[in-house]
Amino acid sequence: MARIAVLGGTGYTGGNIVREAAARGHHVTAYSRHAPAEPVPGVHYLQASFLEEGAVAAAVAGQDVVVEALAPRGELAGQLEGLIGDLAKLAAEQSARLIVVGGWSGLRPASGEPRFVEGDVPAAFRAEAEEMVRALEGLERDAPADLDWLFVSPAQEYGSYAPGEARGTYRIGDDVALTGADGRSAVSGADFARAVVDEIERHERRGHIGVAY
Repeated sequence: MARIAVLGGTGYTGGNIVREAAARGHHVTAYSRHAPAEPVPGVHYLQASFLEEGAVAAAVAGQDVVVEALAPRGELAGQLEGLIGDLAKLAAEQSARLIVVGGWSGLRPASGEPRFVEGDVPAAFRAEAEEMVRALEGLERDAPADLDWLFVSPAQEYGSYAPGEARGTYRIGDDVALTGADGRSAVSGADFARAVVDEIERHERRGHIGVAY
């Protein structure tokens, strides 16, 4: 079983990943600013601000996999890009795998076309989307050569506003968005978490992938 640290482990995405990984018997440590309302049995919860000196290094130490599921808002607005860069260096030094959860805006409508972030993103989400894409491009450009990393983008219809139901299935794509026969791109929180933990266990891919039905 893997030792997995989930940064943002009490949020919507991080919480689902924590539950899925713990249910499979992995050794999970969840980091967040606040204690969970409903702790998952067997999970070690720690409260931390990743703007504090040494907090990122402490989270990476001794882990096989580090899952970054934080959002670039609040105190992390404008800070997450740099934090992911620090995670990349520390994970490479300790031979840990780094998995970053991004957003739909980092995907493309077709191969070679601009990412969705370059199009009509609602103003309320544009800054977050742009920061996460900068973090992705930073990994593509500057990640240490020996870093084992994966950037995972969920479908367009994904989040606490549309939790969906667990189907026990999903599809994996590259940086081109996946859509169904009806043109929709969706995935539930439970199945996105299943995909992330499956990737941890299969350990087959590096780079940027998308998850949808």
